[in-house]
Amino acid sequence: MTDVATTVVDAFAKARRFERADEAHALGLYPYFKAIQHHGRGTVTVDGEEFVLTGSNDYLGLTHDPRIKEAAKAAIDGYGTSCTGSRFLTGTLDLHVTLEHELAQFFKKEKTLVFGAGFLACATSVAALGGRHDIIYFDRENHASLYDGARLSYAKLEKFEHNDAADLEAMLIRDAGKPGGRLVYTEGVFSMSGHIGAVPAVAAVAKKHGARVICDDAHASGVLGPHGEGAHVHFNIENDVDIVVGTFSKSFASIGGYIAGDADIVDFIKHTGRPFIFNAALPAPNAAATLEALRIMRSEPEHREMMWKNVNFMRDNLLTLGFDLMGSDSPIIPVLVRTDDMAIRFWKALWEEKIFTTPSVSPAVPVGMSIIRTSYNAAHTTDQLERTLYAFEKVGRALDVIA
Repeated sequence: MTDVATTVVDAFAKARRFERADEAHALGLYPYFKAIQHHGRGTVTVDGEEFVLTGSNDYLGLTHDPRIKEAAKAAIDGYGTSCTGSRFLTGTLDLHVTLEHELAQFFKKEKTLVFGAGFLACATSVAALGGRHDIIYFDRENHASLYDGARLSYAKLEKFEHNDAADLEAMLIRDAGKPGGRLVYTEGVFSMSGHIGAVPAVAAVAKKHGARVICDDAHASGVLGPHGEGAHVHFNIENDVDIVVGTFSKSFASIGGYIAGDADIVDFIKHTGRPFIFNAALPAPNAAATLEALRIMRSEPEHREMMWKNVNFMRDNLLTLGFDLMGSDSPIIPVLVRTDDMAIRFWKALWEEKIFTTPSVSPAVPVGMSIIRTSYNAAHTTDQLERTLYAFEKVGRALDVIA
């Protein structure tokens, strides 16, 4: 019997070969993980200097609302800093139950399930519902959490063109007669392009072909709808969207996530969704902060109105300057600069103007579609927005992005 020589490859080799971050650091062009020393309303302090923050998802500007901070502090006094257990066992608080009840009313759904993170809620909605013979249809721009959930499921994943209900219908017709169920996932607001999702058209096609519809409203909660209920209420199609998922880390000024839908579906996810069952419960201060933010959202529309005023001001002026905003119609306003190199150069020049933005380069976006991702909220002042416009115009002209 002859021994076959084998070569064992070090599984860590790929990590040790990774040099892109070190190279960017050496050139002073590393734009990520900036340590914020103080967070204000529309500004942050980094290395002792104040920057206008244009990348936050705090759409309603509630993270510094004194009522929300007091609710979180009171919850710490009553429950401590952590549940130290899963919801399934010792981690369910009466705060969770109250929050789930009020969220269900808000989203106009029978029942809601609260998670420790929005990523987990989105991933679980796919992992738990995608059965062995099912087919899942994703808008190509869906969030990474949904894609990771698809990897955990047993279903087959298909991708339709962004906001293209006709492409989705062609796939559903092609797959007619195959075994299993059909699940269609789209988003209320897409996190990179800032596009509002074509939810009515996608839902209509899905229902026509017997598919269920799940909408990720992470960036639509607090933004769309009369009180920020999300895309399904904004478009008046509550009954055509079966499941709504999302996060508390944006308009709700906290952290955590939710799934809302029919009671039997939510109960099924509650008892079978592994990312929910085996994860620690949402800590009490976060649950209390979310609950207070929800109550403010329902009763004080002025926060959403100010957000849209600021968003429209920035969109109109950036377009007038000649920037390509990729058709954004939400608080997320991407500025297209095309190449990865230009995105980093543009970010660096804005940083020197004390404007904190976030460049998005491949593979986070398609090659040739690199952007400076900005977002605006109710907390921004007119002075902060004008400073941002001045910097964008100065940098855009200097780098020949605009004429």
